Amino acid sequence: MAEGRKGFFGRLVEGLQKTRDNIVSGIDSIFSGFSAIDDDFYEEIEETLIMGDLGIATTMKVMEDLRQQVKEQHIKEPSECKTLLMDSLKRQMDLGENAYEFENRKSVVLVIGVNGVGKTTSIGKLAGQLKDQGKRVILAAADTFRAAAVEQLTEWAGRAGVEIIAHQEGSDPAAVVYDAVAAAKARGADVLICDTAGRLHNKKNLMEELKKIDRVISREYPDAYRETLVVLDGTTGQNALAQARQFMEAADVTGIILTKLDGTAKGGIAVAIQSELGIPVKYIGIGEKIDDLQKFDADAFINALFA
Repeated sequence: MAEGRKGFFGRLVEGLQKTRDNIVSGIDSIFSGFSAIDDDFYEEIEETLIMGDLGIATTMKVMEDLRQQVKEQHIKEPSECKTLLMDSLKRQMDLGENAYEFENRKSVVLVIGVNGVGKTTSIGKLAGQLKDQGKRVILAAADTFRAAAVEQLTEWAGRAGVEIIAHQEGSDPAAVVYDAVAAAKARGADVLICDTAGRLHNKKNLMEELKKIDRVISREYPDAYRETLVVLDGTTGQNALAQARQFMEAADVTGIILTKLDGTAKGGIAVAIQSELGIPVKYIGIGEKIDDLQKFDADAFINALFA
């Protein structure tokens, strides 16, 4: 494991402390407190997982899997169920090859998310990381209706050392994307990242706006690889799941960026999102530094959760 990854795992273990206190300490006491695997034992685990924001649907899948494994492997001791539970959680999060195809092709990445979830910050960090990989990155400031959004993104572009295409506040987002696509093609950019609005309280407008942007990209840059990432705030737990569902109705979402996991007891939502929505969590954020946004690794996440 590279030094950076090891450092991130350490920060992940630290960042998941509240979630661990919420879920794992309860589960550990169940494993050590029960002398037999019975209905009460399963009920206690179930309740603890639901309280940890895995949600009812995901918890039911995990519990069904756990019961099956216990039966098939003829497990008798409650303490032996911990590894089985961890493996079951990892299976819920395994959606096959979690590809980052956009890194290797000429691509357009749309990033959507409501105000306050860390969308602009995540875009800045992602741009910085791609730049460090030797990619030419251009940002499009197409979240034109949020006060100071353009200013904030411009600041991040400077920090990451990448170019930005921006219009005045209140401009047509699709017009910004049109100019950004033209710039990306003319300057031979590898990745164009578009910061787009996420006004979920007016979903009809959001849908129309995203459709318009989609038409511009399809017409002007048809050979570009497309990625649509939704940024969700990990501290909001099940609300993040509800937000993701709504964004899925408005756009063809291909991945999730889950932020603020260092400040929440609701880290279990990472499991719920993948299990219930079938959309991979592609990045997680556990702090303010540029390298505190990392590619998501289900094994590392569950291991850190139970560390």
